[in-house]
Amino acid sequence: MTQTRTTLEGACSSGPDDWLADTRTSYDTVAESYADLVRGAMAGQPYLRAALALFAEQVQAAGGGTVADVGCGPGDITAHLHGLGVDAFGIDLAPAMIEIARRDHPHLRFEVGSMTELPLPDSSVAALLAFWSLIHIPDDLVPAVLRHFHRVLRPGGPLLVGFHVGDETQLKTEGYGGHPMKVHVHRRRPDRVADLLREAGFTVKAQLLVNLDGSLPGAILFACRG
Repeated sequence: MTQTRTTLEGACSSGPDDWLADTRTSYDTVAESYADLVRGAMAGQPYLRAALALFAEQVQAAGGGTVADVGCGPGDITAHLHGLGVDAFGIDLAPAMIEIARRDHPHLRFEVGSMTELPLPDSSVAALLAFWSLIHIPDDLVPAVLRHFHRVLRPGGPLLVGFHVGDETQLKTEGYGGHPMKVHVHRRRPDRVADLLREAGFTVKAQLLVNLDGSLPGAILFACRG
């Protein structure tokens, strides 16, 4: 069972960059177990599949082009988008996750990188996806990350953001096969994330709420670069 400790919203590790190192190390540690857990999981997620299908339609309607899956993990969502006709590639903070993604999806491109210093040129991608990958970013760094998203997207490019809904932050100390972890998981309200997107220069188009009666409700926001 995953062990967590509730902390004040926006809390992070003690040093300014400790949270980033902790997140990288944690996901390197659990990479194999996490990949085993999520492999094939999309088959049981009809609402997420519908959101990704709509996103793929938006990409194609905007003229197509390369799509960045930022925080791609083991690459399952990247591969799902590829199956929908999207020229997707993945970026993840954890090198072990990228190794698994390259192993399991050798026909796709995956790179190690952090969304806090997104290693992509300005206006270089047609669309961008951050599917439950902003959840480990401290509150005070989210605006800068969203500005990076805006910077690398071409004008009018679609953005899809998925995240946990709530008001609290938890410290996750164990997970995915019982391995030790040290990551803060931030839950945020959709209206708050929508405001942050607008402040970063995005136009928010739609919102989908999922798992409303479950223990971990989520939200997906559709937006585009203004």
